[in-house]
Amino acid sequence: MKIKLLSFIGVLLFTVSSSFAAENVTLTFSSVSVPGDAHTRAMQVFKMTLKKISNGAMDVDVYHSGQLFSQEAELAAVRRGTLDLAYTAASWNAEFVPYLSMLGAVYTFSGYDHMTKVLNGEIGKKIFNDVAKATGARPLAAFYLGTRQLNLVEKVGEVRHPDDMKGVKLRTPGSPTWLALGKALGGNPTPMSFSEVYMGLKTGAIEGQDNPLPTDKNAKFYEVTKYIVLTDHLADSVWPTINEKRWQSFTDQQKGWILEAIEAARKACDDQNLENEGKLKDFFKSKGLVIIEDPDKEAFQKYAKNSYLTESKDISKDWDLKIYDAIQAVK
Repeated sequence: MKIKLLSFIGVLLFTVSSSFAAENVTLTFSSVSVPGDAHTRAMQVFKMTLKKISNGAMDVDVYHSGQLFSQEAELAAVRRGTLDLAYTAASWNAEFVPYLSMLGAVYTFSGYDHMTKVLNGEIGKKIFNDVAKATGARPLAAFYLGTRQLNLVEKVGEVRHPDDMKGVKLRTPGSPTWLALGKALGGNPTPMSFSEVYMGLKTGAIEGQDNPLPTDKNAKFYEVTKYIVLTDHLADSVWPTINEKRWQSFTDQQKGWILEAIEAARKACDDQNLENEGKLKDFFKSKGLVIIEDPDKEAFQKYAKNSYLTESKDISKDWDLKIYDAIQAVK
């Protein structure tokens, strides 16, 4: 009898331990970003936080620098379910949810604070649900990537209003979306390859360009320009995105752990990028540039919206203006 009892207890313990082992989950997270990028560091923060708060029940295998997939392939892999997580963005998902093109337009967001309140709030939940339904892959949050600013040569002078940009030869890439961006800033969009921008600014072929501050530093545009105008006209984000079937397979507790870890990762990413941008202002000042911190953003925003709805109708025809107006109402 005693042997039978011990045998029963052994089977019971094996069954319980097997059931706990079956609950252990390892997610695979792939990105083409490199180790120095803030959103690469965020992947590690996500891994460490998820493992800690789940007491080891959930873990993440992190692959960066395109170790598993190219950017195009990893997005397809998440949709198919052969990869759990990858970064997407509004522009990449606009192929399936056309109104998302407005999230990459000038002054849909007035800056970082506005962008994160919208995309990490109630409007973001609606947008992410639409993406999940259309693509089979669910964005979980919006991580800050950087904000584009105007960078102008000395001849242009100080710019604080879109009227000050009239006639300014503003470099853009050659696609219709980018040309529309140049018009929306009040400038005369001038298509030019990025590799030619430095000499273009130096020779006067162009009189300005727009990029996040780290790009301005790395490309040494400060050597051939005089002004940086903190227009904050395009606050960029990337979205950690999970296969929808995989997401729905989790319990509410597991989903809660994942979202808590994603929030810790988002904060790490955002803080690093904001800190870097803040430091660069002093760097550019040390190089003799004038930083204009008080442009009339409201005037730029109104000008941009009118530009998209009139001279760039081909870009704005798919926008959801109800959502657009709701975004603008967020303070």
